[in-house]
Amino acid sequence: MQMEIAAGDYVIRVFGDPAQLPQADWNALLAAQAQPTPFMRLEYLKALHDSGSAVAATGWQAQFVSLWKQDQLLAACPAYLKSHSYGEYVFDWAWADAYQRHGLKYYPKLLVAVPFTPVPGSRLLAVNAEARTLLMRGLQALASKQGLSSAHLLFGDAADALAAQTQSWMQRQGVQFHWQNRSPLPYASFEDFLASLQRDKRKKIQQEQRRVREVDVHFEVRQGAQIMEADWDFFYHCYQLTYRAHRSTPYLTREFFRLMSRDMPENWLLFTAVRAGERIAASLIALDPPQGAAFGRYWGAVESVSCLHFDACYYQPLAWCIANGYRRFEGGAQGEHKMARGLLPVATQSSHWLAHPDFSNAVADFLAQEGQSMRAYVNELEEHQPFKS
Repeated sequence: MQMEIAAGDYVIRVFGDPAQLPQADWNALLAAQAQPTPFMRLEYLKALHDSGSAVAATGWQAQFVSLWKQDQLLAACPAYLKSHSYGEYVFDWAWADAYQRHGLKYYPKLLVAVPFTPVPGSRLLAVNAEARTLLMRGLQALASKQGLSSAHLLFGDAADALAAQTQSWMQRQGVQFHWQNRSPLPYASFEDFLASLQRDKRKKIQQEQRRVREVDVHFEVRQGAQIMEADWDFFYHCYQLTYRAHRSTPYLTREFFRLMSRDMPENWLLFTAVRAGERIAASLIALDPPQGAAFGRYWGAVESVSCLHFDACYYQPLAWCIANGYRRFEGGAQGEHKMARGLLPVATQSSHWLAHPDFSNAVADFLAQEGQSMRAYVNELEEHQPFKS
């Protein structure tokens, strides 16, 4: 699919398969952005598509939007026609319900996001601000041409938000919890980090780790090519069990992780909990070595052990980050309980455009009220810092 969006040599092209885009050019654009993450690499997005995890059959029909000047790729973003709102972590179910109650169709909608991955970062990959704005116009033109109810850009960076605002898209604020290494003097060890916490927070973490040790659980750590196929198999079994416990179906297929182990092995770190020679749990962490950032992603266990989740998903990764000189650990979406473990609130943002003027006005009013509540919530969180004064 191809359509003109401006006079001159600029052309917007829309692709139904990320493999149709030039990988080297895409990744070069990504590397030049203010907030690149490994989840925006074309290998990652292709793996989601090729594994059947994010495809039309699962409600994610690829519509990757790109801006070209002759044969030069100037801007691009991952976009999808969505037939539901699962796997997004920015919730618009109430908007969809309001549309339905008024006899209007909310789905499909156009979504710019990394499927199932609420990691903030650059979404609109562009050589400059002008190209980013043209890409935004292309997104809106695509949504209008297909008669869609709306378009959404999730977990973008500041440049993305600015480009969206130039097109009068509405802004929505959220919050996540991230750990930052101490600066300018990084923590010397996990014990050094614990010593910086208030006494009650420190003792709680020590107590939780002691409970895990008392039942003779230890952790095996494997990174990159050290993660063998059998390790991936065990991890995926645990990952499935997490969804089964919530009477749900995993978003990601086993094939996705096979492609990750083949195409992006350096971006993965696996903690396996072992007791009496038997593996009982696994926690998979994503890595961004150039940025010194780690991301808590997936976890599961074959049996219940008190406090094992906290140790596998927070304390072991934090200790690894400190030992390896990493600057940041992102704990994923939601969860103010993470504050007591040294992860502090960080604002996130998304941008939204609704075609129907009355609904757009109603949502704008809602977002204004929600924004005030979110700011008050973050201010309240800031008053409960876990660190010593």
